[in-house]
Amino acid sequence: MNLLKTLATISGMTMLSRITGLVREILIAHAFGASAYSDAYNIAFRIPNLLRRVFAEGAFSQAFVPILSEYHDQKGPQATKSLVDAVGTLLTWALVITSIIGVIGAPLLVYGLASGFIKDPEKYSNTVVMTRIMFPYIALISLVALAGGILNTWREFKIPAFTPVLFNLASIFGSVVLVYFFNPPIYGLAVAVILGGVLQLGIQFPYLIKIGMLPRISFHPMEALNDPGVKRVLRNMGPAIFAVSAAQLSILINSNLASHLPTGSVSWLGYADRLMEFPTALLGVALGTILLPSLSRAHTQGNQEEYSSLLDWGLRLTFLLALPAAVGLATLSIPLTAVLFHSGKFDEIALIETSHALIAYGVGLIGLIVVKILAPGFYAKQNIKTPVKIALGVLLATQIMNQIFIPYLAHVGLALAVGVGACFNAGFLYAALRRHKIYQPKPGWMLFFAKQAVALVLMAGVALYLSAQFNWVTMQAHQFYRILALAGVLIACMVTYFASLFAMGFRFRDFKRIEN
Repeated sequence: MNLLKTLATISGMTMLSRITGLVREILIAHAFGASAYSDAYNIAFRIPNLLRRVFAEGAFSQAFVPILSEYHDQKGPQATKSLVDAVGTLLTWALVITSIIGVIGAPLLVYGLASGFIKDPEKYSNTVVMTRIMFPYIALISLVALAGGILNTWREFKIPAFTPVLFNLASIFGSVVLVYFFNPPIYGLAVAVILGGVLQLGIQFPYLIKIGMLPRISFHPMEALNDPGVKRVLRNMGPAIFAVSAAQLSILINSNLASHLPTGSVSWLGYADRLMEFPTALLGVALGTILLPSLSRAHTQGNQEEYSSLLDWGLRLTFLLALPAAVGLATLSIPLTAVLFHSGKFDEIALIETSHALIAYGVGLIGLIVVKILAPGFYAKQNIKTPVKIALGVLLATQIMNQIFIPYLAHVGLALAVGVGACFNAGFLYAALRRHKIYQPKPGWMLFFAKQAVALVLMAGVALYLSAQFNWVTMQAHQFYRILALAGVLIACMVTYFASLFAMGFRFRDFKRIEN
């Protein structure tokens, strides 16, 4: 299997997902701006969105996929199907109970996530109602993660990568249709979240049936709990939640802190985070999705050289593509935010404040993505303790940075703490992989960085010079020309970067990788 080709396929699906996601955010920004309603929606959606990242892109997959891959490669179809049935049964019952508790306890959850909202009874009440509407999405997206983990193990990457598109389409439908059937209209977006979850889960059923791995849900969850494979998944999954989700836990804590800042702070951070998700998903999530089954197979086969080589390949691709994305976010924060969000109720203040948060998040972009490459290096070996220790330390450091940054930078300080914390996380993971001799870098990294640095400086110069030629705020009245201007700047930056690398000897074939 050509891993680079597979990465391109998954990234293409993810690109479609992120484009439809941006359309969703543009419509929400136009309709609600950075207001009390958008703040309430963002907080209410924080819990299911965290679970999406933790389960679909994190702890559940990291704990489940290596064990499923082991069963698939060594124990045969019958034992593998039994594991899938047992995990599916226990997960379903746990999610039903969790959803009931979440709906009942929504007021406490909202207070825990945004205690500052209590000063505005209407905002607090709206957040509670939308939390109750959206909480069952946790059950849907967790089952989507189960299905995606199974399909990825069978190398069926396309459908799991496509499912977020359905969620975004449902949200777009909510923002242009459902909002007219609710009072306040923002409730329509909450209903759309549930619709999106149903669509995401439903599309995967035919493909699970095709490979004979559609989970059979039993009415005896305690029998499933006693399954040896399930016990192994649970042992790995608990600690993995902390290890994979350090940045996400920080964002949840930041949401509470942001709720005490001026109205709009939660939304400014939310819009900036959506832009960050573009490169994070295209690179980090896509690469992590490919690497975990491949690393698990290399570990099962005892091929340490292949294991290390896979990590090296993933890191080189990450730095090649993530660093220019980070530079682009820093140098083009105003143009990007203006083109995507500056319309309707999203005013100039929201534009400036969101762009500042985007720059701060961009500081940690490389760390956020590298974590998604390095963490599988531990989980494929079912080593949970090391990432957990690192994640807890980083979480503590992030909160210390919050206390330092917030008095001077307000909401921007919250974003900066998350970014710097992600870089700490990546650095400690890398050091641990080297210390345990799991990863041995191949020669040529210093020359690689030197050439890339030259290309990045040239690209940054082009970005700053060209973006300064336009008044992105006053161009609001001419949105078509503003879009064309941004597209021209982005193309010029990409051509500068890749042409510089090509002139210094970089070739596409150098990043191809074939896996047997």
